[in-house]
Amino acid sequence: MSRPSVAATNQDPQADRVENDPRKVEAFAELFNAMPVRDLIANLTVRVEPFEIAGRAFPLTLNDAAEAPNCYICCPSSAYIDYAIDETRNFASNPFLQKAIRALVGLCAPLVNASGLDHQVQVNNWLYSTNPVPLLDRASIKVMRADLTTRLPDRAIVIRSLNEIADPATIAALKAEGFRMLAARQVYIFADRTAAPPMTRDMKRDRARLRATPLRVVGDADFTEADYVRSQELYDMLYLRKYTPLNPHYTARYIGEMHRRGILQLAGLRDEAGQLVAVTGLFENGATLTQPIVGYDTGLPVSDGLYRMAMAMAQDHATARGLFFNMSAGAADFKRRRGAVPAIEYNACYVQHLPLRQRLAVRTMEYVLAWIGIPLLRRFEL
Repeated sequence: MSRPSVAATNQDPQADRVENDPRKVEAFAELFNAMPVRDLIANLTVRVEPFEIAGRAFPLTLNDAAEAPNCYICCPSSAYIDYAIDETRNFASNPFLQKAIRALVGLCAPLVNASGLDHQVQVNNWLYSTNPVPLLDRASIKVMRADLTTRLPDRAIVIRSLNEIADPATIAALKAEGFRMLAARQVYIFADRTAAPPMTRDMKRDRARLRATPLRVVGDADFTEADYVRSQELYDMLYLRKYTPLNPHYTARYIGEMHRRGILQLAGLRDEAGQLVAVTGLFENGATLTQPIVGYDTGLPVSDGLYRMAMAMAQDHATARGLFFNMSAGAADFKRRRGAVPAIEYNACYVQHLPLRQRLAVRTMEYVLAWIGIPLLRRFEL
């Protein structure tokens, strides 16, 4: 399996730059304090507040260990145990391997529980599966660490969504300041920010289908209240029913509020009756794009190419604006065929202020994930 070279990583010095808009951070925190969290994300318990260090704004989330099991975006035990076991469905064709990996995860479960990471404060958590991280230097990290360990001395500090292509400098700075890097998954990065990136055969086919489709493209300004409800239905069909119910249960209210507050941009496809049959939600942060919402009518024929067109719209959005596109995890072969390259994603965890038992557990997790987890992620493209 090929990996991005150092030269490729360093081609674009802005690739690891993300600018959290303070207005969006404030709007996001206000939303989750104005409404019951489960009205927005039905399988999540969390507290959200704005946080500022070194003149930059971040959304901050707080979770208690007693709230586990919780959605994996705020609960490492769900991510490393429940979600990992669920991922073994990908090995159904190899029952021996499936059982072996489940057994390994089961053996590691006491270690994850001993880490205490579910009792956490998470920096830069937009409550997506992928949260682009602004560039952090050692000075900023020291200020952040001092503030949080003083105010919240019993909580682990967690930063998710760091990857080898976008965040090498931030990862190095976090390591130097005592953070442990826990491998989480393999994500796919479309990093070509030129106006006309090379088009693979599959990319060309996707654009041809998008041009020829009888479906009508729906722009960001064209979404209605009924479309928010339909967007939830389409997301549920793909992410909760086809993939796993462990994914965030984003509601119609959440999609609508995030859109109205200017945090999430929406696009989609309508059929001749005016009903949405595909939707994509885009989160643009500085020079980086992610796609936290994707859905389509899974009851329609695969030959309609709804997923392919939804992904093409997102990729075209990135290209038109010169954005670095983190395509997140999953659908590995699909994303490779559309010019994306793999990168290991990490959770940075600081526990040096916590009891020895927790520090040892996190250190052991780091080693196990480095020596066993990362090879599995790369070998099976998880």
